[in-house]
Amino acid sequence: MSFANPPRPVRRTSDERRKVSPLGVTVAVLAAVVVLVLLAANFWTEVLWFDQLGFAKVIWTQWGAKAALFAVGFLIMSLVVGLNLNLAFRNRPVYAPSTPEQATLDQYREAIEPLRKLVMVALPAVLGVFAGLAAAARWEDILLWLNGESFGVADPQWGIDLSFFVFTLPALRFFVSLLMAVLIVSLVASLAMHYLYGGLRAGAVAPGESRATGAARVQLSVLAAVFMLLLAANYWLDRYALLTTQGERFAGAGYADINSVVPAKAILAGVAVLVAVLFVLTAIRGNWRIPAIGVGLMVVSALAIGGIYPAIVERFQVQPNAQELEAEYIQRNIDATRQAFGIDDVDEQEYDAKTTATAGALREDSETTASIRLLDPSIVSPSFKQLQQNKQYYDFADTLSVDRYDIDGEKRDTVIAVRELNLAGVGADQRNWVNDHLVYTHGYGVAAAFGNSTTSDGQPSFFEGGIPSVGELDEYEPRIYFGQMSPDYSIVGAPEGTEPWELDYPDTASGQVLTTFPTHEVAIGPSVGSFMNKVLYSIKFGEEQILFSDRVNEASQIIYDRDPRTRVQKVAPYLTLDGRVYPAVVDGRVKWIVDGYTTTNNYPYSASASLDDATNDSLTARSAVAQLAPKRVNYIRNSVKATVDAYDGTVTLYAWDAEDPILKAWSKIFPAAVTPLEEISGDLMSHIRYPEGLFKVQRSLLAAYHVTSPAVFFSGQDLWKNPVEPTATGTTSAALQPPYYLSLQMPDQTSPAFSLMSTFIPGGNSDRQILTGYLAVDSEAGDQAGKPAEGYGKLRLLTLPKDSTVPAPGQVQNTFNSDPTISEQLNILKSGNSTVINGNLLTVPVGGGLLYVQPVYVQSSGGTKLPLLRKVLVSFGDKVGYADTLGEALDQVFSGDSGVDLDDQVIDTDVPTAPVPPTDDETPPATETPTPTDTPTATPTQPTTPTTPPAAGTPREQLDAALQAASQAMKDSEAALSEGDFAKYGEAQKRLNEALQKALEAEGALD
Repeated sequence: MSFANPPRPVRRTSDERRKVSPLGVTVAVLAAVVVLVLLAANFWTEVLWFDQLGFAKVIWTQWGAKAALFAVGFLIMSLVVGLNLNLAFRNRPVYAPSTPEQATLDQYREAIEPLRKLVMVALPAVLGVFAGLAAAARWEDILLWLNGESFGVADPQWGIDLSFFVFTLPALRFFVSLLMAVLIVSLVASLAMHYLYGGLRAGAVAPGESRATGAARVQLSVLAAVFMLLLAANYWLDRYALLTTQGERFAGAGYADINSVVPAKAILAGVAVLVAVLFVLTAIRGNWRIPAIGVGLMVVSALAIGGIYPAIVERFQVQPNAQELEAEYIQRNIDATRQAFGIDDVDEQEYDAKTTATAGALREDSETTASIRLLDPSIVSPSFKQLQQNKQYYDFADTLSVDRYDIDGEKRDTVIAVRELNLAGVGADQRNWVNDHLVYTHGYGVAAAFGNSTTSDGQPSFFEGGIPSVGELDEYEPRIYFGQMSPDYSIVGAPEGTEPWELDYPDTASGQVLTTFPTHEVAIGPSVGSFMNKVLYSIKFGEEQILFSDRVNEASQIIYDRDPRTRVQKVAPYLTLDGRVYPAVVDGRVKWIVDGYTTTNNYPYSASASLDDATNDSLTARSAVAQLAPKRVNYIRNSVKATVDAYDGTVTLYAWDAEDPILKAWSKIFPAAVTPLEEISGDLMSHIRYPEGLFKVQRSLLAAYHVTSPAVFFSGQDLWKNPVEPTATGTTSAALQPPYYLSLQMPDQTSPAFSLMSTFIPGGNSDRQILTGYLAVDSEAGDQAGKPAEGYGKLRLLTLPKDSTVPAPGQVQNTFNSDPTISEQLNILKSGNSTVINGNLLTVPVGGGLLYVQPVYVQSSGGTKLPLLRKVLVSFGDKVGYADTLGEALDQVFSGDSGVDLDDQVIDTDVPTAPVPPTDDETPPATETPTPTDTPTATPTQPTTPTTPPAAGTPREQLDAALQAASQAMKDSEAALSEGDFAKYGEAQKRLNEALQKALEAEGALD
């Protein structure tokens, strides 16, 4: 039976024809229009966003690369598969063999025939879409391949520049994999088509007959030959990829890989080429046995040469002599890992830490000890909120930032936070579209406190705060339109002369001060002044009010994607961003600083690290501080410092490591997107710091790669690890202790430097809480004159002797918790409705040893929470100090001669703050311009308990009276805070201090 001219289907009468529903067509057309409009709205609003920021080339380059690669993948897959399907159909036999097998296939042919043309077009197209999407996803690899830069370093095996492994090899392997997939699909499709139409037979054939027609044989043989050539190329590239693999003991190719796997891959590549030749001969001569034998040979070779032989070499040659045979390759791994993660220039020195505290031991380190940070940025946020939040719709981050500011000519460690807008604090009755997007548009100012001192009642000692902002910082623009808590979008701006409606800040005299963002002077976001843009953004955000509101006018601009990390990630999609975003007041503006990394996982012989695992610690587990992206890398550079202006959202990318080959490649791809380092202002330079995420990754690698001897590395006898957070409880009890920023002086430094530090303890399964190492990195990038700091980024590692008995953080915390005197006094602080919170346990190299300092906070266990610094714990060797101030605690440990000036630890005055309404429930009207509210009348002061407990009676009676007075003082403090009466609050805190002091004296008398 011939299928060259298949019978035409029987035509149905008009009554039999399926009628097309006009309603169905209309619905389908409308649905298509809706989808297209939604896609167009999202597409063009993205263009507007990038164009307003000055990064339009980034989005067009990215989309262009994706579109081009999608087209390449789509065309290759669809054309090759479609061509082979058509060739198989056009070269089908005129007469199908008369066999039972073909009789069965006749039924399938008849069923498929009406849809054949559609299938032969739709199937390649669908497969092409998947191939196109896979190709588009690799746009970064392809662009890097086309714009790759030399590393100037050759790999130790092949002597090839590392750029081949980082830029070229990933692209080559992708193309080979894509073409192999195309060939496999084409081969399967051709087989199916030839079999269906009789070109191939699976059943028995008569002697002398062929199972395949000549056309089928040629087509299938050519496809198989091309596939074998691609397989050979894949085997050949595998030889190079071995250098980037991760072995069980170390990264990169080992002895067995180099001496057995590499030759095996080369042999298999040759076998694959041979089999390809055999398939070509089959296409010419028609004998299937020869290529079948070749395929069998290749399978046997893959098993024997590629699998069994390397296993034999590993088992019987390498394992018995592993330390000697693997030494060369372990050394390659050590060298590459240290270079790839920037830990090859660590200043390592032996540190025989003293464990005996002697009088005057800290005299030479008095500058360091006096500047030890006592404010824990992960604990004092509630204090900032209670004392500086001012209104319920303002908020501070749960974990604050540590920085350095020049106050009165002296660099001071600082805890700083931005007062951001948080709509969650607005009352439910005031939540509506106008208030959410037109009235409440921005936060206001920063609050900053000294890191090493507090007020007399334990509060943070603010040197900048209040609304309007006042204090020691230079004048700056306080409005915060871009931050980590900002609303999803706001619309700002109005024609000149229009009454303002944006809430600027609350004011006692006028109720509230209003403002209008000057869009006629400063661009802050895409314009929504035109009708078309209003329509686009109404669709994007699903808000018809954008289209109909009278307050959205020709001067209006819309701001969205306001989180600093989001903005930087969008304009620099090739960067891996640090989880910590920190603010700084520089050049008259509040700037968010974001660290960007260029990374790869294709660096030969370097160990691969999981970024999210390396940066996970107790801080990320309990706060909003993000970990690094969940990806594995074996090379990382802090190549970019990015800033986001909190006022107008401007994003600036500074080339911090302009010599990084990966950044060079991206700079060619996105020219002018990165600003030269020389353009960083001096003010900004003085606030740039070493990134926390990079330091975490480096310390995780140094736990093993502080070892530079292959023999020691192989034995694993000197592995380290980071200690767990000693103060953590519950779900964070097993989390690592985070690194801490503070000013410290390492033994080889002449003065303290702003640093980031961490500690090490014995690794493996050891439970010993003994220090093995202390790591610090100079974190201050430069000064206000713009001069880069010579020591920035310098890693300094103190290694303690193997027989060291210097206690680690876990042991020190246990000592604090179990000390009878400390325990008794902490129990007094816990009396009543109070909770004691242990702050960060800092480790500082001073006095020839290692000093531990931990602030202790007390806060209410219910109601208003205001952590106050009450005590300071100190440990040096086996001696412990516990006092109201750091200086007093150090004097206990160092026999009253610590060299620390107590005046630097307690500051009795605070920065003046602008008057604010004492209540937090006033908000602008729901839909109109906010109107001034009446200034609340001060609540009369209620009678209070005596300022000091009675001294008469037995010590037990005195203790009970003191605790009762302390409890009452805490209640009065909470009541004062809820009323906004800070004068009353200060008086209650004074009574609390006096009561606690009396309690301690009574406790001592009982002993």
